[in-house]
Amino acid sequence: MAIKDSKILLASGEDSGKKGLFMVKKDGYQNRFYRQWLNSGGLVKTRIVIEETDLLLLSRDRVDLEFAKERIKNLRQDIKDYIAKDKRFALSLKPIPVELTAPTVIRMMTEAAYLANVGPMAAVAGSIAQLLAEELLKKGHREIIIENGGDIFLTEQNRDRSIAVFAGDSKFSGRLNLLIKTSQTPCGVCTSSGTFGHSLSFGNADSIVIVAKNAPLADAVATATCNLVKTKDDFNKAIGFAKDISGIFGVLIILDNELASWGGVEIN
Repeated sequence: MAIKDSKILLASGEDSGKKGLFMVKKDGYQNRFYRQWLNSGGLVKTRIVIEETDLLLLSRDRVDLEFAKERIKNLRQDIKDYIAKDKRFALSLKPIPVELTAPTVIRMMTEAAYLANVGPMAAVAGSIAQLLAEELLKKGHREIIIENGGDIFLTEQNRDRSIAVFAGDSKFSGRLNLLIKTSQTPCGVCTSSGTFGHSLSFGNADSIVIVAKNAPLADAVATATCNLVKTKDDFNKAIGFAKDISGIFGVLIILDNELASWGGVEIN
C-alpha cells in the first residue's frame, strides 16, 4: 500500500524508522500520527474525519471534499439505520441474513462476511473505503488510494505500489515490501493482527495481510484468517482457508519470526 517511491506501513503505532504512511489496521487506534510521514509521490492528500471514520484519501486530482464527506455520512447512516432495525448486524461474529432491499453497504458487508464466515462488521472499514472510491471513480478520478483504519482500496494506472508491513516485535516488521502491480488493481489490501490494535481477534498472528479483488472481501478474510493462526502449525490451514475463497489474490502471515505467503503478490 505504498507509492513506489515511498512506503505505506501497516502498523501498531511504533516507529519502524522508515519514511512513509504508517498504517494501523485496528479502527480503535485513533492517534494516526503516522500520516505526517507520508511521501505522497505527487498524489493529493485529503484527510476526512466523520465521527469514528478517519480516512486518508490519495488522488491524482483534488477531490470534492464536501461530496466525499456527504457520501461517508450517508454510508454511516445506512449502517446505523440498519443496526437500529437489527442489532445482530452489529454484534454477530457469524454471517447473518439481511433484507434484499438493504442498502448497498449492508449487502456488501454481508456478502464478504458470508465468504469469510465472520460477522458483517468485520468488513465495515473496507466497504466504506471501496464505496467511496467507486463514487470518486464515477466522477472521473483514475488514481485513488483510500486508507480507512489500515484497510485499503486502491486503483492505479501508471505505477506499481510498494507496501511495507509492520508486524509488532517480529524481525520482519517494517522490513518486508509487498508489490502491488497496476495489473492487479483495483483491489483491496487489508491486514489483521492478534497482537496489537483494539479490534477483536481470536488469533495470535502479528500480521495477516490479504490482497483481494475488493476491499470488503480483503477486510473480512484478513479477520477470519487471523482467527485461525495461533501457532506456526496453523499456517497451512490458514492459507488453505484464504486461498479457497474466490477473489483472494494473496496472503501473508507473520507470527513471531516465522513467515508464510501464498499467491501473486511479490515479497522483497
